[in-house]
Amino acid sequence: MNEASNTTHPFDDALELHSITPGVYLGRTSAPYNNMVGPFGGLTAATFIRAVEQHPDHLGDPVSLTINFAGPVAEGEFEISTRAVRTNRSNQHWYLELSQNGEVATSATAVFGTRRETWDDDEASPPSVPAPSELEAGGLPEFIAWARNYEMRFSAGALNEQESPDSAIALWVRDTPSRALDFASLTSMCDIFYPRVFQRLGKYVPAGTISLTIHYFATAEDLETQSDSFVLAHAQSRRFHRGYFDQSAELWSSDEKLLATSHQVVYYKS
Repeated sequence: MNEASNTTHPFDDALELHSITPGVYLGRTSAPYNNMVGPFGGLTAATFIRAVEQHPDHLGDPVSLTINFAGPVAEGEFEISTRAVRTNRSNQHWYLELSQNGEVATSATAVFGTRRETWDDDEASPPSVPAPSELEAGGLPEFIAWARNYEMRFSAGALNEQESPDSAIALWVRDTPSRALDFASLTSMCDIFYPRVFQRLGKYVPAGTISLTIHYFATAEDLETQSDSFVLAHAQSRRFHRGYFDQSAELWSSDEKLLATSHQVVYYKS
């Protein structure tokens, strides 16, 4: 809930699912989260996480999610089917499909699990960037609807019409209106980055994510500590080659804990 107005947050409205039969849910695309073509991919990924969370047999919290965007999601209703492929003592494997008119538009696999106390170590470290208060708020163009739902403060990689020698991007981001971070919103933020090819070329070209994998390190306690503070998001590509490029990203909490990493392959024309 949005505490300021005591109404449901637009993100939660967009994730609303209704059970049709056991393991099958009905959802609807949300205009505020539209992308240039179809819905924002981060929202679609978050909807898969929410579908598993709503399943009465789900175990634990997200460990990984791989989502394959097989075709466009049209405006309107869709169905998500969920199936627990196997449940082990500490983890659970899921297969999911989003379909419209009997045709699969997006498929996914997910691993949920319970975490325990173990030996820990952090080899990664967050990029060195100014604090959010030292950066101006700014984002993507107004015509990209989903971007209006996020407050973005770029340290590097703000979208402009100039070619760039590299694809590195770093920004602080949080939901607007304010909303405490949970696994669904963390999932959505893993796809917050506009296509890296736009940055390299300094212009829009046809591009779209084909496959996205997210690995979660955040625990429920980490998310509770994070609350509605800014998340630091950093990404970079390694190669643009014959119509495809990769992207690796990290999302860090405001207290410098690695919350998630994501990896994707993107189709482009130029």
